[in-house]
Amino acid sequence: MAKRRLRGWNPPLENINALVASGGPRLLARSRELVVTNGYAANACEAFAANLVGDGIKPSSLIGDADLRDRVQRLWLAWTDEADADGLTDFYGLQAMVAREMFVAGECFVRLRTRRGEPGRATGSSGPANDGLLVPLQMQLLQSEMLPFEKTETAANGNRIRCGIEFDLIGRRVAYHFRRRHPGDSTDQGAVIPETVRVPAADVLHIYRPIDAGQIRSLPHIAPAMVRLFLLDQYDDAELDRKKTAAMFAGFITKTAPEEPMMGEAEADLDGAAIASLEPGTMQVLLPGEDVKFSSPADVGGGYEAFQYRTLLAVSASLGLPYHLVTGDVRQANYSSLRAELVEFRRRIGQLQHGVLVHQLCRAVWRRWLETAVLSGALGLDDPAFARPVQWIPPRWDWVDPLKDIQAQVLAMEAGITSRRKVVEATGYDIEEVDRENTADAERAKRLGLSYRTSPGETQGARATAPGAPAEPNDKG
Repeated sequence: MAKRRLRGWNPPLENINALVASGGPRLLARSRELVVTNGYAANACEAFAANLVGDGIKPSSLIGDADLRDRVQRLWLAWTDEADADGLTDFYGLQAMVAREMFVAGECFVRLRTRRGEPGRATGSSGPANDGLLVPLQMQLLQSEMLPFEKTETAANGNRIRCGIEFDLIGRRVAYHFRRRHPGDSTDQGAVIPETVRVPAADVLHIYRPIDAGQIRSLPHIAPAMVRLFLLDQYDDAELDRKKTAAMFAGFITKTAPEEPMMGEAEADLDGAAIASLEPGTMQVLLPGEDVKFSSPADVGGGYEAFQYRTLLAVSASLGLPYHLVTGDVRQANYSSLRAELVEFRRRIGQLQHGVLVHQLCRAVWRRWLETAVLSGALGLDDPAFARPVQWIPPRWDWVDPLKDIQAQVLAMEAGITSRRKVVEATGYDIEEVDRENTADAERAKRLGLSYRTSPGETQGARATAPGAPAEPNDKG
């Protein structure tokens, strides 16, 4: 390790928290600008959020009492439309916004806002109204800039404040010191005293993926690819401008007598250069000694495509995203390569879904929502712990060839390798909801005298046999 080639490599021994505190604000500013101005970065951000959240990571209650479970699920579904404190989207739209912030800033803060009750109003069977809400709870998303990186000090109560987060003497998070206004929002004017406000940690969810032990803040997910994306954007812009400039010149005329004007020649400009225009069907007679040399702009070269491909491949690897999701280029892809690439990518996405979004966001919101619903009387329960068991179902994965995947799932169920519940949940749906819909569809079809090739509960696929029909001699099903 001390050989000649490594003698000049002496990285400083710095903790990740020190790196985040010193370089966080600049990295964050560059990341936000890159995602807005660079097409590849913007596309990668949307692909990251779409695969991480999709149309939402949704709860499936595990309450044993069917009636109570149905009441909880229905109340939750109604509340999701009211979850956003800004009123711009629903709970699942907030999940997508959190996912984008994780890509751009590496972290996102969610403040749980308890609303005031209005016992004088009623909302039917859902319980008393609270500030016009079924459950008096809303979520407010706060960007990373709202928690100052530079706020590292000792609080008046003796607690330590590190990068805006207050810790007690045994290292637990007890509060967050948020700015009252975004530092980059010039439209929000006015003096603020004090500059920050202390918010208890019980009301704040800090969503980020810790990559090192003891890490308290995060860095943008796009950080490893920033330099390449920025320089590649500059190179592409310079190449495009060079081609545009070269294409403006049709040809160059050499004259033996510069004082004599040519046909179509305009007056000279301030620099003494005159331009002769060309029109369709023009025949120009040249004087003796005059010559025309047409412009031959240099091409980008045969290595341009290969250079772009290798650079964008490195960018995709830095982002942890498949190449075709970053660039939209599938020319060199086939079914096998796409599938192999997506399998590895979805393993990583699964880690983020269950280890970050479900653990840090979904479970915490569900617990707080239940407590608030019980206290407000919206559920008619005395103990929220009774309704707390829940599992979160991520969005379904769509494959390149869904027929093969469905056939494989059917074979796995028939062999007892997996259960029907697992297969249904893999599609992003709740099996009990699917069963209720199948039952309702079957009853309606029977009532109306409708007949289909297959019905819910019957054997599906090529091996299906008509009821009462004898099996073929070679039928092993």
